[in-house]
Amino acid sequence: MKTSRVSFAAALAAGSVLVLSGTAFAHVGVQPVGEAAKGGYATLNFKVPNERDNASTTQLEVNFPVDQPLTSVMPQDVPGWTVNVEKTKLDKPLTVHGKQVNEVVTKVTWSGGKIGPGMFQQFPVSVGKLPENADQMVFKAIQTYDNNEVVRWIEEAKEGAAEPQTPAPVLKLTAAKGDDHHAGAKTDEAKNAEKGAAAGQGHDEAAADHGSDTTARALGIAGIVIGLGGVAFGVASRRRSA
Repeated sequence: MKTSRVSFAAALAAGSVLVLSGTAFAHVGVQPVGEAAKGGYATLNFKVPNERDNASTTQLEVNFPVDQPLTSVMPQDVPGWTVNVEKTKLDKPLTVHGKQVNEVVTKVTWSGGKIGPGMFQQFPVSVGKLPENADQMVFKAIQTYDNNEVVRWIEEAKEGAAEPQTPAPVLKLTAAKGDDHHAGAKTDEAKNAEKGAAAGQGHDEAAADHGSDTTARALGIAGIVIGLGGVAFGVASRRRSA
């Protein structure tokens, strides 16, 4: 009897772990296409799995952090879904590429489609410029089902603590990359300058060689002329003596 109770308790505990693990892993997440470098632009995929067996997801609402305003947010069209973008005015305008930005996107909502049981859907968004002085961004999301159930993925993980039951999607930012293109241009310019200098030096050397050769030829011709003059003078002198 005791053995049966122990086995039942173990099975119940294992089942609870599986249920909790399933809930933790099957949450709304965000991943960049490639990398999300600080101060740059990136395409983000908000991945929405349907963790219900008897309902379909019909709406996703993603809230963008107000304390990390993004001046450019462009959702990609997702067939079967309608997208709505909400903006808010900034208390202090931002300057981007020489232009002042007075409002930013604070919420993007996709609705009208369906994510069936055992399926998932990705919602791509092009964003920028990403924060330069932060390591991550938190996007709180709300998932709605066709049975009117609402799951709020808004809990922020705390350092050293276990993952929350309904964690908010977190985007990890990578270190900003140097401008390799400009560095490459400088290198090419330096190489071209070196080639030009080498070509100029070769031209000068060739010109010097040509000048030396011309001088030598002139001196040679002058010597021949003088020599012929001497021969002619000698012949004339002999004729006079005779």
